[in-house]
Amino acid sequence: MVYRSKRGEALTWRKGSRSQSASDCVEVAADGPAVLVRDSRAPAAGMLTLDSAEWRALLRAVRNGELDGR
Repeated sequence: MVYRSKRGEALTWRKGSRSQSASDCVEVAADGPAVLVRDSRAPAAGMLTLDSAEWRALLRAVRNGELDGR
């Protein structure tokens, strides 16, 4: 679940509970209907903006191990 940021306020960036102490994670934030994804090690490097269908596809790919790269 991505918690929605309040309109007019700074984005609420979150990372997975299993990644809280690690520095090699992604962070997500909701901005209206979009989900933003960024590298936690380089937050100023930019972000991906995903619509709801793209977000669901990404989650499905992660859960299915399609992005493991092993």
